[in-house]
Amino acid sequence: MTRLFFCLSLLVIALLISLLAVIFGAANISFVDLVPALICQLGGDCNLPTVVQRIIIELRIPRVILAFLAGSGLAISGAVLQTVTRNPLADPYLFGISAGASFGAVLVIAAVGAASGLSLTLGAFAGGAAAVLLVIAMAGTGVQIERMLLAGVATSFMFSAATNLVLYSSDPEAAASWLFWSLGSFTRAEWDGLWLPFLIIVFGLSLFLLFSRQLQTLLAGDESARTMGVEAGRLRIGMLLVSSLITATLVAYCGGIGFVGLMIPHIVRRFIQANTAITLWITALSGGVFMVWVDVLARQLLENRELPIGVITAAVGSGFFLIILRRPRWRDD
Repeated sequence: MTRLFFCLSLLVIALLISLLAVIFGAANISFVDLVPALICQLGGDCNLPTVVQRIIIELRIPRVILAFLAGSGLAISGAVLQTVTRNPLADPYLFGISAGASFGAVLVIAAVGAASGLSLTLGAFAGGAAAVLLVIAMAGTGVQIERMLLAGVATSFMFSAATNLVLYSSDPEAAASWLFWSLGSFTRAEWDGLWLPFLIIVFGLSLFLLFSRQLQTLLAGDESARTMGVEAGRLRIGMLLVSSLITATLVAYCGGIGFVGLMIPHIVRRFIQANTAITLWITALSGGVFMVWVDVLARQLLENRELPIGVITAAVGSGFFLIILRRPRWRDD
């Protein structure tokens, strides 16, 4: 009961911190307008201007939710990748999953033109799964940190080259639009499009929490895991595929956003020593809050312009990556 109350309290705090982001934007809106806007939406008495209500309900809240889902999904995917590979540098972006998912989504758009969220997700998942299988084929199912990292980097470059080739052959306007999207953006956030990433991330997090004890055994090595009755190779492949599903869904809706899955799990493990289930839960909430406020920063840094999310995360994440390489104690956490 104490653990449940703790987790629910963290969820409420994370949601409240994220909702503060509603007040930031081109239009001047106060946080106290949020409750009246929700009451208006539910059919109650409305004292707000229609424009303010629509900005809050139709633009800002869906964007905050999508940003929170994206941060949570990428963070838990990175945490699981680092656990199953025992590789502190594993990340959906560095592991090649994001590049494979982007390639799959590009192929869908090139083939059918305007694609739905579901078709984009299926194409992105196919590309992400192909990237995972390629990394496994090159590095094996055993845990060889150097081989897996190099295989992930090589796979990422290969799929990025293939994506660029498709874009080079496509319509210039579509390529320009795709370029901004591929760097990460939440401009496509709509209520009708939130259900799929929500379901996928809840499914993935639930599965990770369900197998949290088995994941914990992998940290001690494959041999130790087998002595505890855990089929290490099968569990690793399953978790990699679930991580690729989450990443592919987010790529289809938000584009490529790197280094979140690298930074957040490291920071959480640095300050919180707990079992895998609690760590995953805190990682999910921390990633969500982080991404919401990165989105606010992207919209506030330049006047009347919006920076791609991936530019900010790459700038921060690359520096964090160098810190990890420079300070071995971060890799030992």
